[in-house]
Amino acid sequence: MDVRIEPGWKSILKEEFDKPYFADLVNFIKNELKSGKQIYPPGGLIFNAFEKTPFDRARVVILGQDPYHEPGQAHGLSFSVPRGIRQPPSLVNIFKEIKNDLGIDPPQHGNLESWAEQGVFLLNAILTVRQSEAASHAKAGWASFTDVVIKKISEHKSGVVFLLWGSFARQKKVLIDTNKHFVLESAHPSPLSVTGFFGCKHFSKTNAILNRQGLPEINWAIKD
Repeated sequence: MDVRIEPGWKSILKEEFDKPYFADLVNFIKNELKSGKQIYPPGGLIFNAFEKTPFDRARVVILGQDPYHEPGQAHGLSFSVPRGIRQPPSLVNIFKEIKNDLGIDPPQHGNLESWAEQGVFLLNAILTVRQSEAASHAKAGWASFTDVVIKKISEHKSGVVFLLWGSFARQKKVLIDTNKHFVLESAHPSPLSVTGFFGCKHFSKTNAILNRQGLPEINWAIKD
């Protein structure tokens, strides 16, 4: 199957696109659309995280669960929303932790593209969702695909920093070779669990790890 995705990722993942589960996944999405369901993000942005962070540039991974499910929110990057869209509570808390950790004031918008362009791979484990129905595509087959994505990063790269927030993300640790990569774990930034997220200092810790490897730090500040 010919999937439009960044060439580096396409080379690494090409075998997945020809597997039966991926064909079933594509058919599932098509049937959802044919039946009049509103799906987020828009089709052209489903693989946005891969486009914004080519495989050879990925050096930090922030793993989300599934896309925001209300109109205008999802644009294919975990935790991120386009400019002009109100920041969801989890993202507000992420910015609060950055303020506490690094002293950077929260931005006026929630678009994290500048992180992605620096090599922060903003991956959702589930890449699509039905409007107003959280986790509605959780069993469609995306998890099989994104588990492979994580494994490929683990196999083909070294020194990547994985930020795993919450129990769902932390379950993915088994896919990562911790002998060659770095895993930082905490509670999810959701208001329901944020007390275990505040104080994790994952942003300064990530930069310290990158610095030790002689790699450029991430500029976590976002311009308004």
